[in-house]
Amino acid sequence: METSVATGLRAAGEKAQLDAACKRLLSEKRILAWIMKSCLEEYRDCGVKEIAERYIEGTPQVGEEPVHPDEAPRIHGMSTEDSSIHEGTVVYDVRFTALAPSTGEPIRLIINLEAQNNYHPGYPIVMRALYYCCRLISSQYGREFTHGRYDKIKKVYSIWICSEAPENRKNSIFRYRIAEDVFAGQTKEREPKKHYDVMTALILCLGSPEDERENGALDILNSLLSENLTAEQKMKKLKEYEIPITQQLDEEVSLMCNLSQGIENRALARGREKGREDEKKAIARKLQKKNMPIEEIAQFVERDVEVVRQWLSEEAPG
Repeated sequence: METSVATGLRAAGEKAQLDAACKRLLSEKRILAWIMKSCLEEYRDCGVKEIAERYIEGTPQVGEEPVHPDEAPRIHGMSTEDSSIHEGTVVYDVRFTALAPSTGEPIRLIINLEAQNNYHPGYPIVMRALYYCCRLISSQYGREFTHGRYDKIKKVYSIWICSEAPENRKNSIFRYRIAEDVFAGQTKEREPKKHYDVMTALILCLGSPEDERENGALDILNSLLSENLTAEQKMKKLKEYEIPITQQLDEEVSLMCNLSQGIENRALARGREKGREDEKKAIARKLQKKNMPIEEIAQFVERDVEVVRQWLSEEAPG
């Protein structure tokens, strides 16, 4: 039987591979196009093929490294990193540039899957999403604008996909953006929306593949990121949305399913082993109450004397 350290290392390695496979799948242009069409106003009236082939620029960059501590500033092109000497380096999961159909001007977008397994990681996810928006805007200085030309700032999106959302938020998309509000005064004059509509955060809360929903992005992601569907079932869903099944996409889906199954199988095995261990502990306590010598108890439950002594020193569960 593997030691707890070996088991932990194996699980960590498989989890990292699973996360990397998910990010690569999300960087597929047709999948990105469905998310854009389903969630972003600029692409609501566009075809998915049109978005993928005409509006998504270049190859989406996929980052697979954690957030680094503070380091010297570096100059980046359109990579997955933003660096600040005071704030450290943020590495985005998927980052790319897209053209807005109405204006033809670039819009910065992020799709991030890194922290969404836990909807309550110790801080509100929406605040981290908004922070990423701010980083995407501030990092444009020196690349998109200089010398106070703030009118050149490009709009940014931070789109977060939460696979384990609370029940009351499942199968929902939440949007957070800037809006003008006349706090005082009677003026009817309004600032043009394009002057302040520069950042939007969205949180996609997934549910179950069997749940009914009308949003294409939720439907695809619920199936694609499900731990219960087979690779064949996921492929069928992708075909329903006319997403071309390339050899690479096929391999990524299969890899993700195999990794998910392996992690689940090992979790079940650990659960069964813990159940047997708890049963032996209960037997040891009962035999102690009957004044059986600890050496005989250890022999009966097939464990070392020191292990049984540790068990008996622990407080019995209520």
